[in-house]
Amino acid sequence: MIANAFLLALREIRNNLMRAALTTLGIIIGVAAVIAMVSLGTAATKGVTTEIANMGRNLLVIIPGTRRGPPVGATPFTVADADAIAREIPGLAAVAPETEQSAIAVNGSKNHSTQVTGSTNAVFTARDWHILEGRPFTLGEIRSGKAVCVIGETVRRELFGAANPIGEKMRLNKISCDVIGLLQSKGQSTFGQDQDDVVVMPISAVQRRLAGNTNVNVILVSAQNANDVSHIKGQLERLMRERRHLVAGVGDNFDVNDMQEIARTVESTTAILTAFLSAVAAVSLLVGGIGIMNVMLVSVTERTREIGIRLAIGARARDVLLQFLIEAVVMSGLGGIIGIIIGLSGSATAAHFLKLPFVFQPGVVIVAVLFSAGVGVAFGYFPARRAARLDPIEALRHE
Repeated sequence: MIANAFLLALREIRNNLMRAALTTLGIIIGVAAVIAMVSLGTAATKGVTTEIANMGRNLLVIIPGTRRGPPVGATPFTVADADAIAREIPGLAAVAPETEQSAIAVNGSKNHSTQVTGSTNAVFTARDWHILEGRPFTLGEIRSGKAVCVIGETVRRELFGAANPIGEKMRLNKISCDVIGLLQSKGQSTFGQDQDDVVVMPISAVQRRLAGNTNVNVILVSAQNANDVSHIKGQLERLMRERRHLVAGVGDNFDVNDMQEIARTVESTTAILTAFLSAVAAVSLLVGGIGIMNVMLVSVTERTREIGIRLAIGARARDVLLQFLIEAVVMSGLGGIIGIIIGLSGSATAAHFLKLPFVFQPGVVIVAVLFSAGVGVAFGYFPARRAARLDPIEALRHE
């Protein structure tokens, strides 16, 4: 019975192909839009959280000044502040003072504008940087501020081409620097920043030879255990207030940023935005359902005599109800399948151009199929019920 009703539904759709296509257009657009919104929202969330994770594991970033108001005596940090943190707070994997300067890197006739990061070997642990070739700094190089550097893949490509840069010399502004290491490539970030466009030098070398001061712009603190991050954050705030001589009642002139907390905030924000956009896109499904109801009502009117003949030769009312209900479900189901294909291919293409990781979510696809079929049942039931309740004699008289 169901198989026969299904075949009749397909025959009717084939006979009125253009009308069926236009009827299912709302379902196609709605399903495709919902899948695209959810997929891109998930991709954006994953991209940002991966980006934050690439900055370092269990990372806390201490910066002078505060986002909550005007800084109160927001003086830069010093290397002594980083040493105090490493000495007085237990459970840390790395403490890396950082200072950054822009510089022109030169090798022969080639030059490239890049960012120079001055720090210690702890920065490789804190930022999850891996040295692919060469070595990190020695203790003597850090203490003396020797002009040695570890470079990123972009700097190597721009200055040395395919050649091995280890042991070669390059110039940073007017300073000659020995290349002792090459960082493993991380590629481009979600925000379009080249993570390989970096030169790392001992912090004392950058302070004396490039910056001309002893300022530390950022202190990176990496916890050994992710569960201890919030506790360590509290300890850092107390220690930094003490070292910066802030009395009770005076606001902080520094910020301790928990990257895990930022990641959670981003996840919740993108989830809310994705849900909102998906709800807006789902309105198309409602419009598509109304379109199916309208066309099915027209179809009942057009096929009144056919319905009367079926009822007169022995078809039951539930057979007619099932026929028209299956026809509505088939139209909405086909629209849902086409919408899924368009939604997945469109979101994959958009993710590629936006440089986001495409995340396939089978749960969303299943929900989309069930929802589109549900729309067919919900909006097809009334026309089908109307057809089933037709009086056979009156239907046969219909012209």
